[in-house]
Amino acid sequence: MQTSHLSEQEIIRREKLAELQKLGIDPYPAALYPVSNYSTEIKGTFTDENSGEFANVCLAGRIMSVRDMGKASFAELQDSQGRIQIYVRKDDLAKDGDTTMYDQVWKKLLDIGDFVGVKGFVFRTKMGEISIHVKELTFLAKALRPLPIVKEAEGKVFDAVSDPEFKYRQRYADLVINPSVKDTFVKRSKLINSVREFLNEHGALEVDTPVLQSIPGGAAARPFITHHNALDVPFYLRIANELYLKRLIVGGFDWVYEFSRNFRNEGMDRTHNPEFTILEFYTAYKDYIWMMNTTERLLEKAAIDVTGGTDVQVGDNTISFEAPFKRISIYDAIKEHTGFDVSEMDEAGLRDVCKQLQIDVDPKIGKGKLIDEIFGEKCEDHYIQPTFIIDYPVEMSPLTKKHRSKPGLVERFELIINGKEIANAYSELNDPIDQRERFEDQVSLMERGDDEAMFIDYDFLRALEYGMPPTSGIGFGIDRLCMLLTNQPSIQDVLLFPQMRPERFESEEEEAK
Repeated sequence: MQTSHLSEQEIIRREKLAELQKLGIDPYPAALYPVSNYSTEIKGTFTDENSGEFANVCLAGRIMSVRDMGKASFAELQDSQGRIQIYVRKDDLAKDGDTTMYDQVWKKLLDIGDFVGVKGFVFRTKMGEISIHVKELTFLAKALRPLPIVKEAEGKVFDAVSDPEFKYRQRYADLVINPSVKDTFVKRSKLINSVREFLNEHGALEVDTPVLQSIPGGAAARPFITHHNALDVPFYLRIANELYLKRLIVGGFDWVYEFSRNFRNEGMDRTHNPEFTILEFYTAYKDYIWMMNTTERLLEKAAIDVTGGTDVQVGDNTISFEAPFKRISIYDAIKEHTGFDVSEMDEAGLRDVCKQLQIDVDPKIGKGKLIDEIFGEKCEDHYIQPTFIIDYPVEMSPLTKKHRSKPGLVERFELIINGKEIANAYSELNDPIDQRERFEDQVSLMERGDDEAMFIDYDFLRALEYGMPPTSGIGFGIDRLCMLLTNQPSIQDVLLFPQMRPERFESEEEEAK
């Protein structure tokens, strides 16, 4: 066994592993272990009056601390629900006078982080703590790497591991030593289940669409490119599922949705990860006004299901998810926060405004992106409470139906909460001739060097030519919504395994040499 790259603790644990094997104990047994109880369930239901119901319990988990008192020990067992104290006595583990299980295995060969199974009965200590009196102990898995020690006393946590490099790279260890992290991902699951429940109850159909696409459509973003060997053609990882869901509306479905794993080849910061989750749904015979009303009800329900109420604490702000939400046009929002009325300006006028507002903009972008830059830099941060920013200029929205009463605008809204976009919705463009012209405008932007401009999806145009009914569609950033409902400051805190620069391990470095 090569140990040159191992720490002293790691070497000692491997030596203990070998000792366990010499004693005939399999450190990684394959047999099923009959868990029948969990820590939180026991602590929540045990009373002195019903103690007889807990005369035979079986739990499994990690040993997180040990207090040795000679012929007996107290330890803390952590299972998937929480922690509970166990009481281990030498005499209880002895078999026919053989004390090896206690004297050798328990006291000398067991380490913090090892998995054990325990059988026994529940009792209350003199200090009033609900505990397990262990009558039988089984070794289930040896931990060869020590966990970072986190101390707890009087309900307070000391020496908590907060280094993002550790937390995000070694999420598996982070989950073990920081119980609140697990709670974040339990709430994430509740959020997704709440939304799915709302949509299913209202008649929506969940579907799947391709992740590998020949055309990266449905959004303005730089895609990841891969290659299909058998077909010998390039493919793109999905940047959005919009165009496929609209094809299903053409095909006759009234309401479809998908929780879509999307990929965009962009920078990483506290609200962006190159791999992220979007919920998109599309509904026939509806418009963006109906979509605003539906969004309010969906998010109000999600807030209640995840947090227990409509008021959610996010940093220093208390955000109310109680419907209805505020609505304001993007032009009015820009005028309110910059003093400039940009509604009638051409590209040159907008560039001048950007210069006066000291906003650096790429010379390759067009009118729509310039308006987006002004709003993003000077307005977005002001909208803390849920607010629908509505009625965008047509140049910003190549897939959106023109406004029914306001020339030059489209029927679109973005939902801003806590200064960040959470959702984007349209009355969908269903005129194939208009759609073709807007795709061609995007090609012009691409030729100017805009690497986020859209490709022309000719198959989607063909689908529209068969006829798509009036439709409303929306995309929700599930990760950002989860950040709000769990009060997390970074998208990395709501992704189990966020993207990071690859590590170089010592063995890989040796190979490279």
